[in-house]
Amino acid sequence: MSESTGTAVQDPSKGLQLGVIRLPGHPLVSGPFTHLAAERDRLAGLRWQHFDARQVGATLGAEISGVDLTTPQPDAVIADVRRALHEYKVLFFRDQPLTSAQHVEFARRFGDLEIHPAIPSNTGQPELVRFEKSAQVAGFENSWHHDVTWRAQPSMGAILHAVSVPDIGGDTLFSDMYAAYDVLDDETKAQIENLDAVHDFTRVFGHAAPEEQRKQMRERFPSVVHPVVATHAATGRKHLYVNRVFTESIVGMDPEAGNALIDRLCRQVDYPEHQVRLTWRPDTVAFWDNRAVQHYASSDYWPQIRIMERASIVGPRPTR
Repeated sequence: MSESTGTAVQDPSKGLQLGVIRLPGHPLVSGPFTHLAAERDRLAGLRWQHFDARQVGATLGAEISGVDLTTPQPDAVIADVRRALHEYKVLFFRDQPLTSAQHVEFARRFGDLEIHPAIPSNTGQPELVRFEKSAQVAGFENSWHHDVTWRAQPSMGAILHAVSVPDIGGDTLFSDMYAAYDVLDDETKAQIENLDAVHDFTRVFGHAAPEEQRKQMRERFPSVVHPVVATHAATGRKHLYVNRVFTESIVGMDPEAGNALIDRLCRQVDYPEHQVRLTWRPDTVAFWDNRAVQHYASSDYWPQIRIMERASIVGPRPTR
């Protein structure tokens, strides 16, 4: 502060230790997200033999060009796409006018496909979940989540094709679950290292159902338990594996304390520094690693039409 003018002479953050600080009274952090730097720079140095990849987020997201998904690809290209998925966590492909059969054929190259029990499918392809939103059917996907964590073997990944999109709105956001774990302080990491969480199907798909129907749903799809911190089967990296949508409780914790912990962990997903945002165009395809990211579909386009189709690839059971 200058005595003569009463104005600051330097940025008040000068001299502060680099890294985030905890905001008093709130489970939030502020400051430079220095934990992103190494991963951001590592991704920037990657090069690919069978396509080009343009990095679009600090630690996640790449727009892939030079691959035509409407035609069968050689095994070497599929292997490179799989590796790129593990590196960038989510891949974006533009101008891919896939038929339903081509969509399924491409997705099947990465593993067995799921059949979703609660969301209607494309009538010609049961492996494709169809999200058809309009003035009569609104979108409720605007909560951060991993897909189907209520399964014993949740999705490894998902491939979403934009069939019809609004002129404005309906973006999908993705958040890096490695970064969400890395930003945690050492005390929290130690606290959650060996914790498990209960994931329940009926939290979303049964919220409006009568109690008897909810009971039947639970009998068909009982609650499952997954680690709060999982180790990615392909990369060996630790990532958060709880979400507000399907995670019901923390095993062995008082419900109030468990809910507070789930919320505190899920707040790491909310930081824009951990995110990348996709603005859809017709025939855009997104392929995300359902373990390494959570996603959020912005519901800001009603009453316009948004039609998407998704194929999901069965994954292994999450482990520590």
